[in-house]
Amino acid sequence: MARFAGDDDPRFGLIGDEGGVATVAVLKGDPLYAGIEFTGEKIPLDDVRLLAPVIPRSKVVCVGKNYAAHAAEMGSAAPTEPLLFLKPNTSVIGPGEPIFYPEQSNEVHFEGELAVVIGRICRDISPTDAPKVIFGYTIANDVTARDLQAADGQWTRAKGFDSFCPLGPWIETDLDTEAVSVRTELNGELKQDGNTRDLIHRIPDLIAHISSIMTLLPGDVVLTGTPEGVGPMEVGDDVSVTIEGIGTLSNRVVDRG
Repeated sequence: MARFAGDDDPRFGLIGDEGGVATVAVLKGDPLYAGIEFTGEKIPLDDVRLLAPVIPRSKVVCVGKNYAAHAAEMGSAAPTEPLLFLKPNTSVIGPGEPIFYPEQSNEVHFEGELAVVIGRICRDISPTDAPKVIFGYTIANDVTARDLQAADGQWTRAKGFDSFCPLGPWIETDLDTEAVSVRTELNGELKQDGNTRDLIHRIPDLIAHISSIMTLLPGDVVLTGTPEGVGPMEVGDDVSVTIEGIGTLSNRVVDRG
C-alpha cells in the first residue's frame, strides 16, 4: 500500500502492474480505518509523488540495540528486555524528502531498520496473537544526532528532530520477516548489511512487550532496531535503506538553514 500525491490531496493506493507499467490503484479513504475499497481509478506510478506511507496519529515506538553486533559497536551489552524509546510523529517524512541537519548537532547518523505498521488497537496482546494486529511492514531510517544522544544521557532530542524518521516507500502487507536483509548505502557505498534473523527480540515478542506497557493504535509504527554499521552523514549525502521484499527508501541530507 502506498500513500501518494498528484495534483490533489494525499491519497492511498495499491501498487500493481498493468502491461509492464507500474500503477497505483486508488483506494477510498485511509485503509487503516476505512478498509480496502477501490475507486476504480488507476494512475501510472511515475505520475505520482510517493509520501510517507503512514503518518502516525499517535506515536512511533522504537527499539534500541536489538542486534547484538550493533549493541557491541555502541559499547554496550545487548539488553535483556527490549529497550524502548519514542519518536514524535512530526519526525516522519517520506521517500525523497530531505533529512534536515540540525544546527545543534555535529554528528548525525543513519540507522536503517525494518518498521512494523499497526493495523488494530491492541493492549496486552500475546506474541501468538501479535501478527493479527500488524497491518504491514515498511522501511525506516532512525536518524540520530549521536553527539546529543551522548550529551543528554537520554534520547528524546537526539532522535526527535523534524525529518529524523524517514518512512517508505510503501507498506508491504505480505512479508515473511524471519530472515530478510537490511542494507544501508551512503552515496552508493554499502555501510550496513544485516538480516532480521539476527534480531534479539523477535517482532511478535516486541509487539507483545510494547502492548503490555502502552496501547497500540492503528497507524502506530514500531521500529525494530538497526544492524551494525551505523555512521555519520553530512550535508549533501544521499542515504538509501533497502529491505528485501519491500524496496528502497532514499533521502538526501540538507542544511536545515
